[in-house]
Amino acid sequence: MVKKWTLPFPARDGDDPRTAYLYLPESYEYDPDRRYPVLYMFDGHNVFFDSDATYGKCWGMKEYMDFTNTQLIIAAIECSHDPDNGRLREYAPYSFSDPKLGAIEGRGDQTMHWLIHTFKEEIDRSYRTLPDRAHTYIAGSSMGGLMSLYAVLRYNSVFSRAAALSPSIWTANQKLESLVKEARLGADTVIYLDYGSREISFHKEMQAQFERMTLLLLQKKAFLTSRIVPFGNHCEVSWEKQLPFVLHTLMYEP
Repeated sequence: MVKKWTLPFPARDGDDPRTAYLYLPESYEYDPDRRYPVLYMFDGHNVFFDSDATYGKCWGMKEYMDFTNTQLIIAAIECSHDPDNGRLREYAPYSFSDPKLGAIEGRGDQTMHWLIHTFKEEIDRSYRTLPDRAHTYIAGSSMGGLMSLYAVLRYNSVFSRAAALSPSIWTANQKLESLVKEARLGADTVIYLDYGSREISFHKEMQAQFERMTLLLLQKKAFLTSRIVPFGNHCEVSWEKQLPFVLHTLMYEP
């Protein structure tokens, strides 16, 4: 089951209505005493329904979760569709400049503050979640992947596991490396990190940055799954194919 509703998201010039999505396992209805871990996801409009997806193709997350009977709540929020780089500003933890995009003011920390202190609190209040750090995960792709990596590093007291698919680390590589070095990660921190082989050369030195990030995370002793996806591209079709790897990593228990 996927529920949809609209809620206000704080924007610079007032409240910005966004669609929220919530996936509940089938067991939620017939097992009223059970509580569930929660996976928070960026770009919620691309997660469940082709009809809502920006490019007409979603991740197919509902079908995958139902088919595998994965016992997990998924809470996802739509991104900004402001044509003035709204999504980039919202999902950039640090300001950056790009020859094609110009100067992007990073508001990612404001986004995280809202997600943690408003959205998560509403989900925990309204549904049978396991709200503790050990059962709170986060995931996304591209700029959403960047935000997921930032979240598990910067807010490790809230999120114990993260999946960053094709993360846009090129936007703030040095600042991210500094964040990894300074981060105090819990001993149980789990991170999934990947890039598609066909996208690794999109930006200058991306492969070197990905290798460096992998090394730094291993040095921090995170439980890391780092992959170059064979023939992978920067799109929902490719990210959907990674769901078995992503969910296995996030849900793995010894």
